[in-house]
Amino acid sequence: MNIIVADRIKELMKEQGLNQVKLASQIGVRQNTISAWLLKKKEPCITSLWLLADFFDVSIDYLVGRVND
Repeated sequence: MNIIVADRIKELMKEQGLNQVKLASQIGVRQNTISAWLLKKKEPCITSLWLLADFFDVSIDYLVGRVND
């Protein structure tokens, strides 16, 4: 399975005009955590995926590339 979390997060951030600092503040993680996700050095844990999905109003399946909408 090809997990594309970083690409989806980047896309959603761009759509909402967010930078890493703003997103980190909104979901309660550190900016360097967001950076690691976007650089594909780490993947978000399930708790972070829940936070991201709720914040962006998308499903976790969308974030991980299982569905396209």
